[in-house]
Amino acid sequence: MASKWIEIFTGSLEQKKQWRAYRARVAQLDAPYRDSAEAIERYLLYTGPADGDSLMPMLEDLIDLFEGAQADEIPVRSLVGDDPVEFVESFKQNYGLARWIDKEQQRLTGAIDQAERDQS
Repeated sequence: MASKWIEIFTGSLEQKKQWRAYRARVAQLDAPYRDSAEAIERYLLYTGPADGDSLMPMLEDLIDLFEGAQADEIPVRSLVGDDPVEFVESFKQNYGLARWIDKEQQRLTGAIDQAERDQS
């Protein structure tokens, strides 16, 4: 019961466990894979889904991909291609999730609509 109250203020404890497990897996990668995974992670945190419930499965799939590439000795550039941004954008499309910017665009539209109603 207490954990439910704590989660209201701190967020999901399960997601925090998943995040720590994910970060531990990233730390185990060799440098080029780790550095690339961290760069993609950073990009996803800015442009990815709007909630942890959607982000964590993406990150877990990402680490699976990089662990597999490292095990099979696939170079990072062969994995992500010539355009890393295109790679990540395509990767995100597989999840069909709302992005932070989508939320902000809806918030902006709603604020303008409300301002217009208040003016009438």
